[in-house]
Amino acid sequence: MKLSKRGEYALRALIDLGIASELGWPMLQISELASKEKLPIKFLEQIFTQLKCAGYVASRRGKFGGYSLSRPMSRIKFGAVIRLIDGPLAPIHCVSQTSYARCSCPDENHCGLRLLMFDVRNAISTILDRYTLADIVEITLRKYRRDKVTPPFLNRSIAVTSVLPQRKEALRSKRRAAARNRFSGSSGSETNNHPPNVR
Repeated sequence: MKLSKRGEYALRALIDLGIASELGWPMLQISELASKEKLPIKFLEQIFTQLKCAGYVASRRGKFGGYSLSRPMSRIKFGAVIRLIDGPLAPIHCVSQTSYARCSCPDENHCGLRLLMFDVRNAISTILDRYTLADIVEITLRKYRRDKVTPPFLNRSIAVTSVLPQRKEALRSKRRAAARNRFSGSSGSETNNHPPNVR
């Protein structure tokens, strides 16, 4: 398995949407994401079209439109997103669970290379199918706190009052204020948190 640039950018964009959502901004404009990740907007739009068709993101048109996650972060697994964008996780097709194809080996059942590649595939899929977007967003935000770095989108200035009902916007404002307080250095005990190892 080799993660393509397209796959890498899709994962980074989903993480950005997850971080923004946790900080009280459920929707981001594609220009904001492209600027943060230093990507061409057209390329990012193609990736989001694919993610939208698969039900990972939703979009809204208009001045305050943009993209948001369309399912809970705990239900977005990295393995599934990579398979969507880049295809099977298996290094060779004869060990793939989702795209099996017979290889040129005359005796698959006793092929040492195939046995090795089974182990490689299992190791990769065990990790990528275990971690969810929620896990990685939590780890990332914890690392921002530990290193006393302001996360992206925290001080975002785009108003959303015209698209959200006032009650919902009031709740989101409280959430953003709480997020700012967490990252302002007032909670020093959180700076000692270390993210779990992600292999």
